Amino acid sequence: MTIGTEADRVRLTAWAEGRVQGVGFRWWVRSRALELGLVGYAENLPDGRVKVLAEGLRADCERLLALLQGSGTPGRVRRVTSRWAAAVGGLSGFFER
Repeated sequence: MTIGTEADRVRLTAWAEGRVQGVGFRWWVRSRALELGLVGYAENLPDGRVKVLAEGLRADCERLLALLQGSGTPGRVRRVTSRWAAAVGGLSGFFER
């Protein structure tokens, strides 16, 4: 977890494609996000992707994105697309949906 100010907070939305459902991927994302002090959720989508929405300090969200794109994930991630925005707030904890 990085030290920063509220102005450094961002919202990361990422979509992981590949073999990411039914392999513990959302649980793994939740564990990494909590270690980084992020709030949000990971949810299965009907098209087989997993959507990850995380808010926190930019450096911590960048670290989560790097982990999503790395080789240590459960299953097999083929591609991760992402979008950055200003933090919206209103989230607490990190959950699997």
